[in-house]
Amino acid sequence: MSHKRSDISIYVTVYVVLLVLLALTVEAARHDLGHWNFAVTMAIAGAKAVCIGLFFMHLRTSTPLVKLVVTASLLWIAILFSLSLADYWTRDWDSLVGGSRDVSRSDAAQ
Repeated sequence: MSHKRSDISIYVTVYVVLLVLLALTVEAARHDLGHWNFAVTMAIAGAKAVCIGLFFMHLRTSTPLVKLVVTASLLWIAILFSLSLADYWTRDWDSLVGGSRDVSRSDAAQ
């Protein structure tokens, strides 16, 4: 399988970009960014995933059907994450203070 010179230069460029993103990941882990930790690390991870998907998995030059399948799967993952986060954010965490979920003790005290 022969590669054109431009293909190899694209692969090398994407490889260098991935190494830079790896260095950014390491630096983000070293610093406390407060509430921005999750957003920054997810943005870096998303950029890595896009680079790998477009160039190494050849999604950039794939057929429209493959692009549709990838888009549908990403939409499905987004739906699952949204539902999971909605469940997590709406839990009654105040009732879990003290580490006990046993409600029978409060009923017995009355």
